[in-house]
Amino acid sequence: MTNLHPAVKEPVEENQSLLLVQRMRDYCHVGVKLVWQRQIIYVATLGLAAFYYDARFAGILALFVICSEIFDFWSFKRVLKLDPGDVASARKRLPFLYAGALINTAIIVTYSIGIAVIQGPTTHFMSLFFLFSGALFAAMHSHHLLSVLIIRLVIFTAAFLFIPLRDIVLTDAPIKSELWAQFFTSLFVLTFVLDSSRSYLGFYRTQLAQMTRLSKEHEKSKMAYKAKTEFVSTMSHELRTPLTSIKGSVDLAASGKLGALPDKVGFVLDVAQRNCERLLMLINEILDLQSVESGKMKISREKSNLVDVIADSVAENQPFADSLGVAIESDPRQTPVWVNVDEIRLKQVFTNILANAAKFSPPESTVLVSLQEGDGKARILFRDHGIGLAEEDHEIVFDHFSQIDASDTRKIGGTGLGMNISKRIMEALGGSISYTKNTGPGTTFIVELPTSDPVPGSCTKG
Repeated sequence: MTNLHPAVKEPVEENQSLLLVQRMRDYCHVGVKLVWQRQIIYVATLGLAAFYYDARFAGILALFVICSEIFDFWSFKRVLKLDPGDVASARKRLPFLYAGALINTAIIVTYSIGIAVIQGPTTHFMSLFFLFSGALFAAMHSHHLLSVLIIRLVIFTAAFLFIPLRDIVLTDAPIKSELWAQFFTSLFVLTFVLDSSRSYLGFYRTQLAQMTRLSKEHEKSKMAYKAKTEFVSTMSHELRTPLTSIKGSVDLAASGKLGALPDKVGFVLDVAQRNCERLLMLINEILDLQSVESGKMKISREKSNLVDVIADSVAENQPFADSLGVAIESDPRQTPVWVNVDEIRLKQVFTNILANAAKFSPPESTVLVSLQEGDGKARILFRDHGIGLAEEDHEIVFDHFSQIDASDTRKIGGTGLGMNISKRIMEALGGSISYTKNTGPGTTFIVELPTSDPVPGSCTKG
């Protein structure tokens, strides 16, 4: 046999130890799950023994059953409370599982042999049936721990053979006697039980191996995802600094402050400006997404007047909408609506919605922003007259790097990150974002936020 190198041997032993803990937990979980099923079986069998054979014998066994079940339940709970990686503590509790299995099996065997002794030499249907049931129950539910299964099957096998052989010896039965037929039948039943045990054990081991492989693949995927996230984040940070510098230089040249520019150069610089803005926007959105997914997005809450936040967002996005020939209008509401939010992040959400509404609306149309309040919530509605989104596309709209694949959307372009980031920001703020398709053309996006108590002596801007 080839000896494993110590560096290889340690991980192998560690994996085997962790598998032992998992098997113990599976065994105990099944034991707790079937506790009432076992009690019903015990009550039925002991009731039959008390009524038809010996009430005193059944009563004594009942006391042992109660003690055994309490001990088993206590042992199961102790194992299930363990940390899955606490191998040392699990090994200390393993003997208790062996003891419980030994006691429990001994009670069933004592019951069956006791009934057989009371009956005398005969065909012991009842005794052998309960032995068969117990052995099959063990095959079905004790295969998680091979040692426990072996303990149970050895005891059941001995009892299976003892009952008919005892009758044969006591009566000196000839080979043609039914007692011998009972003995051979017991052997046949034993082969069936052993084969069932082998099947359940094989199925469980296959399932456990599959779960182990899936767990390993999951860990690999997590590591790969983490590496990808760190790489994207690092690259985005590294790209943003030179790109910002390039954009600043292009903006300065395009402004004419470095001198008059020929028309062809101005056109080229205009193209460069637009693409720098798109790249910078993409990098910023990727960084935002990374910070959200890693839980590192900073949320600084303060009481803000939603009326002012909406007014500011409309004013900041109107120039972009003007370039597309789209107007943005908001309700002339003056009564403050207070929310506890990060105003910068909330404006980011509003900007994403308004930018999309402007991009996908036809020229000379209007995007209407309205505010509703009630039931402790504020609802901001952004109604456009664009291409309209289908209700069934909800998951696609808010997924990352996704866009509805229509010619209009592909022509407009975009990263597909904005709405996903907006959804995550709203969840972090304790709110929500959704949309409904308008009865006519376009879509209405709905942002909901819980309202807060007003700030004393507050007023709106202007």
